[in-house]
Amino acid sequence: MPNLPTKMTAIGIREPGGPDVLVPQERAVPALGAGEILVKVEAAGVNRPDVMQRKGLYPPPPGAPDIPGLEIAGTVVALGQGASRWKIGERVMALVSGGGYAEYCAAHESHAMPAGKLSAVEASAIPETFMTVWHNTFERGALKAGETFLVHGGSSGIGTTAIQLAKAFGATVFTTAGSQEKCDACRKLGADLAINYKTEDFVAAVKQATGDKGVNVILDMVGGDYIARNYEAAAVEGRIVQIAFQGSPKTTVDFRRIMLKRLHHTGSTLRSRSVTDKGAIARAVEQNALPLIEAGKIKPVIYKTFALKDAAAAHALMESSAHIGKIVLTL
Repeated sequence: MPNLPTKMTAIGIREPGGPDVLVPQERAVPALGAGEILVKVEAAGVNRPDVMQRKGLYPPPPGAPDIPGLEIAGTVVALGQGASRWKIGERVMALVSGGGYAEYCAAHESHAMPAGKLSAVEASAIPETFMTVWHNTFERGALKAGETFLVHGGSSGIGTTAIQLAKAFGATVFTTAGSQEKCDACRKLGADLAINYKTEDFVAAVKQATGDKGVNVILDMVGGDYIARNYEAAAVEGRIVQIAFQGSPKTTVDFRRIMLKRLHHTGSTLRSRSVTDKGAIARAVEQNALPLIEAGKIKPVIYKTFALKDAAAAHALMESSAHIGKIVLTL
């Protein structure tokens, strides 16, 4: 790596705990494996899994850096052995298995996408979020034009992305959110119905909106008692896709609903997937979503940016759930 520093500033996790355990540290610039690129990071997206990792509840997979951060945008500054997809100097956004909260980050070349005309902040808000939504909504959930779609947590980074993508591909979109302001924001993004889960029962609301049929696809990151309620809200042959548990991963469910409605309940995580799997999802996003972003038809919703050194404040905001859209660290 010619002319590159050997040390960098990164955000370490001092010990499992609250936002204040995130501290700037001096670390070695990552060494590159075969097929990897080194990115000089300009911005890094903040995601719920980062919060879980900080609390000690979501350890990095074997071989991944202990530095948090799953999506970055910046400039390619070095190439690992056999890496040929990108040239030094190109602007990219990339999914990483960790290490995003740092001045430099290694990414597999197949997990990077062209940043195009996007700002670094916008680009850094895309890889983890859009790849999660695309794979789970359209590949696992098989959402098609003309179907109905419900995403819980519509004002989150995942939610704001799912609303826009589902609408762009011809679905009728329902969402839940926790305030009038958040519901209004979801409607502005294209949601046909935004349900305040604090004042309304989402099961009753979607049944009323669908003439008692229920919804075809549900994207859920809540879990807990939402699992049984999703079964109630789903249409016959409905697909429920689990991507996280903000509530409990355990619940008591009457499984007769699965049989009577012929439901499919699936789920996935992105971080532990193989290099090949992630590369395939990145290509699908590049083909299907990036043209819509470039055309200005959909865009990442950015709520607030923080300097890298203020990662603790970014995490405190995320845990407050006051945000609508993405929180991004800038370098």
